[in-house]
Amino acid sequence: MTHSKHAIDLSSAAWRKSSHSDAGNGCVEVADGYTGFMPVRDSKNPTGPAIVFSVTSWSAFISDIIND
Repeated sequence: MTHSKHAIDLSSAAWRKSSHSDAGNGCVEVADGYTGFMPVRDSKNPTGPAIVFSVTSWSAFISDIIND
């Protein structure tokens, strides 16, 4: 696995709550519109760090959740 040291500017990201988040405190937000990447953050900590997945990794993660 290779890791990029290039930062992705998320300052103008339009965050939305994932449709897979529960109604309680387990909420994940994603930001669409980043070609090749899927930024993800904890909705309880919107000023905290975001994790940026490759679209391939994010799709595999979601697929595993759906198929589990």
